[in-house]
Amino acid sequence: MKSVVISAVNTQDARFQLKPGEGVDAIHTNPQYAYAVTVLQTDSALTGVGLALTLGAGTEMVCDAIEALAQPLVGREIEELMASFGEVFRQIADHPQLRWLGPHKGVVHLALASLTNACFDLWAKARAVPLWKLLVDLSPEAIVALLDLSYLDDVLRPEDVVRLLTQEALHRHERHEVLALGYPGYDTSVGWFHYSDEQIRANARRAVDAGFTAMKLKSGSPDTARDVRRALLVRETVGPDVQIMLDANQQWTLPVAVRVCLELAAMNPYWIEEPTHPDDVLAHQTLARAIAPIPVAVGEHIPHRVLFKNYMQAGAAHFIQVDCTRVGGISEFITVSLLARKFGLPVVPHVGDMGQIHQHLVLFNHVALGQEKIFLEYIPHLRDYFRFPAHVADGVYRPPQDPGSSSDLMD
Repeated sequence: MKSVVISAVNTQDARFQLKPGEGVDAIHTNPQYAYAVTVLQTDSALTGVGLALTLGAGTEMVCDAIEALAQPLVGREIEELMASFGEVFRQIADHPQLRWLGPHKGVVHLALASLTNACFDLWAKARAVPLWKLLVDLSPEAIVALLDLSYLDDVLRPEDVVRLLTQEALHRHERHEVLALGYPGYDTSVGWFHYSDEQIRANARRAVDAGFTAMKLKSGSPDTARDVRRALLVRETVGPDVQIMLDANQQWTLPVAVRVCLELAAMNPYWIEEPTHPDDVLAHQTLARAIAPIPVAVGEHIPHRVLFKNYMQAGAAHFIQVDCTRVGGISEFITVSLLARKFGLPVVPHVGDMGQIHQHLVLFNHVALGQEKIFLEYIPHLRDYFRFPAHVADGVYRPPQDPGSSSDLMD
């Protein structure tokens, strides 16, 4: 295998204008999908590309943070780097000065996500395989070496990870059919917040016709009766067999969340997503108990493994929506997925990357970790900007075959 050495780290502030109404939810009323992009230059023709999602303004700050954090990567050979990446991850995350700006959240952690994702992309390209295959083929010990398990030793130690992966290896052949059949998707673009009732109906029918068996509707309106009416409208449109998720984007207080979720029970939601503030673990715990058996889903705005651990310990969430462009990249995504496996919780990622990287990660989670195959969010608004866009047909993500993490943007 040819040696590939990182020679420089560059950044790109990549912003993309959406069509009217796209991406709008109860709090993000004028989004501009954007990425703080890391580009790892090497002594070869290969480059590693990493993404961290923003909504436009502030992307330049994440790019500045990428440059400030990148020094430990320059001059490193990619195989040597990834053989102990967990140590490098912790070194960067615990920068003696920049850590003050987090810790492990906000601009500096988004920058770490972009850097981390670029390293994994370059590693897979250097081995000439798609990221999912690289990860699936790694030994348990090699997986452990990728992770920073600090602050988790009360629930997840290195030997626990090795034991889990070794046990699951005995049964992974039973799950290989996903590599032929693909991974189910769900359509998020059905019900953006400002879409009219007529538009939502048409989108829901179109999603079903396209093969999707699950879809999401944006909620969280100041007029909670509007949320209930629109949810019932979608249920009426698609019938009882389609799964419908409702996403409040953190807009309810706990008392409002309890009331509205109980009213929404009539349309049988598959989950209620981000019902209140993402740092309020105890509010989610109280809500989960009050509205049972309606499941609660969280993760889009949970920035690191420790807070995810707290959610799991408190029984405050039923679906874990960890996003590798929100936590510290693919490494921390795997850590959170292992935590979820330990607590018996399914991982259904939020796709700040539009599903480009996460299509690889759900295959790893299912095949190697034994995570339940549920579905992966699908948002097609940026697919034309990617060199190798995710291929979704009949509502199913087809496993990518090109080397890397599918993160390369068009020139």
